[in-house]
Amino acid sequence: MSIPEPFTDLEIETADAGFYENYSVPIALISKGIMVALVLWALVFPANANSTLGSWNGKLLEVFNSFYVVIVGLFVIFLVIVAILPTTGKRIMGTAGEKPEFSNFSWFSMMFGAGLGVGLMVFATAEPLGLWGSNPEVVAGAVAGNDPESVQSAYRYTFLHYGFHAWAIYVVTGLSLAYYAYTRDMPLTIRAALTPLFGRLMNGFLGHVVDVLGVVATILGVSVTIGFGVSQFIDGLYAITGMEWIMDFGGEVPTPSKVGLIAGLVVIMGLSIISAVSGVGRGVKYLSNLNLVLSIILLGTFVIFGSFVFAMTTYGTALFDYLLHFLSLSFGAYGPLSTEAFAAALPAEAQAHAADLVGGATNAWGSFDGFKSGLEGAAAELSDETLAAVYAAGEQGRQFGWQSGWTTFYWAWWIAFSPFVGLFLARISKGRSVREFILGCVLAPALVCFAWMTVLGGTAIDLELAGAAEGAIIGASNTNKLFVTLSYMIDGGLLSMLNVMCVILIMTFLVTSADSGILVMNTIMSGGSQETGVKHRIIWGVILTAVIGALILAAGENNPMDALRNAMIIGALPFTVVMGLMMVSLTKALYRDGRRDKHADASTQAAE
Repeated sequence: MSIPEPFTDLEIETADAGFYENYSVPIALISKGIMVALVLWALVFPANANSTLGSWNGKLLEVFNSFYVVIVGLFVIFLVIVAILPTTGKRIMGTAGEKPEFSNFSWFSMMFGAGLGVGLMVFATAEPLGLWGSNPEVVAGAVAGNDPESVQSAYRYTFLHYGFHAWAIYVVTGLSLAYYAYTRDMPLTIRAALTPLFGRLMNGFLGHVVDVLGVVATILGVSVTIGFGVSQFIDGLYAITGMEWIMDFGGEVPTPSKVGLIAGLVVIMGLSIISAVSGVGRGVKYLSNLNLVLSIILLGTFVIFGSFVFAMTTYGTALFDYLLHFLSLSFGAYGPLSTEAFAAALPAEAQAHAADLVGGATNAWGSFDGFKSGLEGAAAELSDETLAAVYAAGEQGRQFGWQSGWTTFYWAWWIAFSPFVGLFLARISKGRSVREFILGCVLAPALVCFAWMTVLGGTAIDLELAGAAEGAIIGASNTNKLFVTLSYMIDGGLLSMLNVMCVILIMTFLVTSADSGILVMNTIMSGGSQETGVKHRIIWGVILTAVIGALILAAGENNPMDALRNAMIIGALPFTVVMGLMMVSLTKALYRDGRRDKHADASTQAAE
């Protein structure tokens, strides 16, 4: 029995003339409306916007934390199966015999720069150090934070957050888009990935909704990335120039001031818009190649002057430990602990004080000693043995708080970033096989990320373990940890040169991420066209700048990144559902295409 041909008649109506010529007016206007409303809300009612976003985010995570964790685990398993199966892995994303458009070096450079460039600069030291002090093993009381015994578990979760899972999120989106674009000659846009499930419905309003969700997720994901990157950019400028007006000295450690952040944002986004106007063939490619070269120089500096033996030992043991716990890391999800369930698990003598005990016992960012010292009244008079049992009863609440505040934040970040990175990966991967795409975009960059995290982060941890840094790296802000680590590793003219190079690298990574994001947003709104209008790239660069700036200002006296993070996690949820549907849709498409091939082969043999 013959298999019906797949639906490929995707029609995205675009304007024939006027300001929105060659653009989908509904997608552009709805996307702009949502973003402008967010900007106005944050500027006119900053306190309300910040508190409301925080409240929504907390309630959302109580319900959807497990969903985020489990679906990311499913993404990884799905890609493993697709790559292993001969019938799916060998498929070429293009016409028969078509060669890849970019060399392997340029392909990897662009993939690396767009996917995790800024994240690696900020978190190469911050992530391992932060997890060294707090991870699920520390939360459970199995090991002490900032102790030699907690290094292994710190890197287990570092590899989780920056490894196969993170890149699998990008590749699910990228593979879906590339497969339909290059094997079925469909537009390179988000809605195309759902045509095997919804067919002609993707030509109408439902298709517009899917594309708008992709645009909104992209803006919020890129906003968080640029927010962290600009903060590190300002830290680097201060390390080089000593300009105090860009810093806030009111806290325990100096951090970038609001004025500094906005000034840095304007500079970076101005350069990004200029680069975006030049297009992917010039601006992004050349910047990406420069990024990779400078990254290799920075990594080589840490290899020569840092704790390379400690880093390589950690790399081997951490990779084995990560793989050993792979399934539990992929699907081990926690839900919130209710006050009733907590009270029921308490010793009899503590049950009357449940309301006084629950806050401290379920605080993911505290410790047992901090829990005891924070008690007052009758609760403080309970015996140490009873308090230990109380603290143990709150472990589920602590694990949920930690997972939703750390791992789920990362999953939401990668998911919000995935329309941008996925579409960008699809755009540069024509002519490659499905297996090559998965292996090249999951395994290769993940292994490089592992090396980056162990060499830079391992050096920072080793400096602290040896007592050389005396807590200075741990105490520094996340975006300043790299520069503080460098200051304890080298000095003199070489340090000054490395600081300047790092600032240049951060700037080029930021420009690459921002201009790639602008190009991708315009591709979605133009119905998949790779040639988009210059004026629209400029407009969306300005909108992106306004979103980041408004949410930074809306945070008020809080961490400037709080409002950005909350908005991003909220905005990522609808697109997470879209990604789940993409996975189901691609499964159907690959299965049906395999059956079509078998039927065609059988027909050919019968004719012979």
